Amino acid sequence: MAVNDSVNILNSAYLAVEYIDSFLPDNPLQQPFKNAWNYMLDNYTKFQIATWGSLIVHEVSYFLLCVPGFVFQFIPYMQKYKIQQDKPETWEKQWKCFKTLLFNHFCIQLPLICGTYYFTEYFNIPYEWEEMPKWYVLVAQCFGCAVIEDAWHYFLHRLLHHKRIYKYIHKVHHEFVSPFGMQAEYAHPLETLILGAGFFIGIVVFCNHVILLWAWVICRLMETIDVHSGYDVPLNPLHLIPFYAGARFHDFHHMNFIGNYASTFTWWDRIFGTDSQFIAYKEKEKKQQLITKK
Repeated sequence: MAVNDSVNILNSAYLAVEYIDSFLPDNPLQQPFKNAWNYMLDNYTKFQIATWGSLIVHEVSYFLLCVPGFVFQFIPYMQKYKIQQDKPETWEKQWKCFKTLLFNHFCIQLPLICGTYYFTEYFNIPYEWEEMPKWYVLVAQCFGCAVIEDAWHYFLHRLLHHKRIYKYIHKVHHEFVSPFGMQAEYAHPLETLILGAGFFIGIVVFCNHVILLWAWVICRLMETIDVHSGYDVPLNPLHLIPFYAGARFHDFHHMNFIGNYASTFTWWDRIFGTDSQFIAYKEKEKKQQLITKK
């Protein structure tokens, strides 16, 4: 009975969103996007689209999303939003990070990306424009992927902090006490595989079109680069997402090497009390601000 009620609620929500969408103006970018998508299908094989298309989406998205945080270090006005102001970025650290990223992206992640085509073939995942899900379905699927990945990340990330294995794997990621956007995927190769596995679980559960692979890649990169940016910028649209952790939440983890283990949301840390030190830190920070104002 409860399952039927849940299904009915979801169906009602879907119909409500579909009804609202019917009143929205046409997206002026839809036709150019459709033309580009069909051009891609007509001129490239599925293997090329799944492999090289996925690689291009990942690389372009990653480094474009890193640009704002990289530029902030040269803008004096933005320094008041930097969380750890006593630890500025250095060229030496950024160059070291960049070299490690290239190794991880092309020697660890690219072989995994090469399996994308076989994944889509095995599960009969379509590429055609006509099969592409509506934008609101895609948003819901990406949110579902984020919830699943967040749960995986919390428990496995917390495990990687265990004193018996921390120094062998996760210590590499914590080399930078004050994180910056490009450092989001700076990690030991084993960590890339262990924590990265959570990315694919949602894909297996929800994927009904190859576009979800790319949409979820962009969403996940947007989130992880934001929380590693080192800047708590006001009016950040990601903070509109319920229970979103954000840069200050994750920056505390890098600063103290403990607590705040989740990747995207705050609920797992709240349930298990692993955000207690962060909550105490925020309360202390508020008191200091009040004293300063007086």
